[in-house]
Amino acid sequence: MVSFFCFGCVGVSVIFNRLLSRCTPVGGVTARVAENRGCGPLRGVLLLVSASLMISVAQATDVDDVVAAEKAKIGAAKSSQQRVDTIADEADELFQNFKQVNKQIEGLKVYNAQLDAQLADQRQTITDLESSIENATLMERQITPLTLKMINALEQFVSLDMPFLLDERRDRIARLHANLSRADLSSAEKFRQVLEAYKIESEYGARIDSYTDTVMMDGKPREVILLRVGRIALIYQTPDQQITAAWDQRSGSWQVLDSGDYRSAVAEGIRIARKRAAVDMLQLPIPAPEVVQ
Repeated sequence: MVSFFCFGCVGVSVIFNRLLSRCTPVGGVTARVAENRGCGPLRGVLLLVSASLMISVAQATDVDDVVAAEKAKIGAAKSSQQRVDTIADEADELFQNFKQVNKQIEGLKVYNAQLDAQLADQRQTITDLESSIENATLMERQITPLTLKMINALEQFVSLDMPFLLDERRDRIARLHANLSRADLSSAEKFRQVLEAYKIESEYGARIDSYTDTVMMDGKPREVILLRVGRIALIYQTPDQQITAAWDQRSGSWQVLDSGDYRSAVAEGIRIARKRAAVDMLQLPIPAPEVVQ
């Protein structure tokens, strides 16, 4: 609309210029005719209108410049706002990454502290192992004579103990003696076997057992059923229950019991040991304890 207005003003200005040219004096006669016709006042009006039109044209030009400048400002502001939004998004993303990295750092600190503790414990373990390795040769030299002494003590103990399962117990001790000379067994393995033999011997004192064996009666071997109650009683009974005898540790021999004494109790004890009867109280010949001096 502004451009249209400006072109209209230019057209009107051309028309006024033509009117002014008609009123311009040309020689003396024309001037007088023009004055007589009243062209003077009209010329003044035309000049005022022309000036007004020129001012309007100038103002219209200023409006275009202002509008263009405002458009430029708006475009610049829009671009600036877009840049601000982009920067804000990037800053928020960086802040979120910063918080995530901080969390990772805290986790790594805790993890590193735990690793430091583990490393300290491993260093202490290494130090202990190095010390053990340095003393390994000395310990091995000490284990071998100790093992031999323990085997000899066990052999003496079996010979002084009640005569039950003698073949089994003596064979075990013989194997221990033979293993001492074996090069394919370490000193630790030899010592472990001796400890296992001691464990077996200790378990004999807490169990009730019954098995078949042969004893000498009147100079003749005879098959009997043995009843062992821990290490407090060792009794045998013939299969026909006619003879019942108990081991006397003091004399180191079998003492035959009267036929009426303990025969039923021993028979019941044999059934209990073989798990053929329920556990019950038994009246057996138990020697009185001795005072060791």
